[in-house]
Amino acid sequence: MAMNWGVFRTRALTALVFVIVMSAGLLTSHWLFLLLFTVIHFGCWYEFQRLMGIIYPEYAGISPFHKYGVQLAGWGGILLATANVWSVGTLSLSSIGFWILLLCLLVFPVADFLFTRQSGFRTIRLSLIGLIYISVSISLIVHIRSGAIWLSSSADDLAGLLSSVSAKIGGFFIPLLMIASIWINDTMAYIVGSFIGKTPLSAVSPKKTWEGTIGGIVLSTAIVTASGYFYGASWWDFLAISLLAAIAGTFGDLFESKLKRMAGVKDSGHFMPGHGGFLDRFDSLLFAIPFVWLYTFFFTR
Repeated sequence: MAMNWGVFRTRALTALVFVIVMSAGLLTSHWLFLLLFTVIHFGCWYEFQRLMGIIYPEYAGISPFHKYGVQLAGWGGILLATANVWSVGTLSLSSIGFWILLLCLLVFPVADFLFTRQSGFRTIRLSLIGLIYISVSISLIVHIRSGAIWLSSSADDLAGLLSSVSAKIGGFFIPLLMIASIWINDTMAYIVGSFIGKTPLSAVSPKKTWEGTIGGIVLSTAIVTASGYFYGASWWDFLAISLLAAIAGTFGDLFESKLKRMAGVKDSGHFMPGHGGFLDRFDSLLFAIPFVWLYTFFFTR
């Protein structure tokens, strides 16, 4: 597969803007981070429901109560994941999220049934898949960003101080590390695949090759781990997180490619030049987040 320099420049520039925006959200303010992932959440949901409506025509006919209720429920889960760390005055975002989630789960299904008389196991199942695929994943990265994983309930002042420092460092650094790993993997896989890729990886994504995929994972992991070692950080965490992000991200890309193939579309949307829509850009991240969250929860506390 020959290198298309025009496509590469467009992809690289768009990916660079993506990394800058995500980094700004992480390093500047947790409110900006929440705003960014709120936009990503609803953007991914819009494209997911569009794809499901193409693949399964009955899903295209779901009522507004169902369509927007499930999106709002997912957003409530995201606010809930702030874990009482962020607040508006004396009211925590987590409490607001709880009531939004409860309202959506109790009121919207009843309203949907009473006013539209629509029902169907498949449409409900597809929405549940969307909640797990999109909303749960974004909730978990928001949970990491909140720093709640590292916060200690100990009454000891020193333990409380150390946990607070860990929460602030881990909260912004691990999402940044994960995003950087995926970006580097995506870029390196494209470069390696363009120059030496010959063996197709999967029928659902014929442009991807085994050479490019393996090269992207190896180079991404090596670059990220070496940077951690260079800065004197825990290189083992860098290795684990970058490897998890690269491997899980590859499966996320294949999963979204399968959805597009079933729907018969090239891109899920047209949000980012060279990358398509929200799902095209964040498919890898959505799959990587749960695995990185599990590693973070069990091995970095």
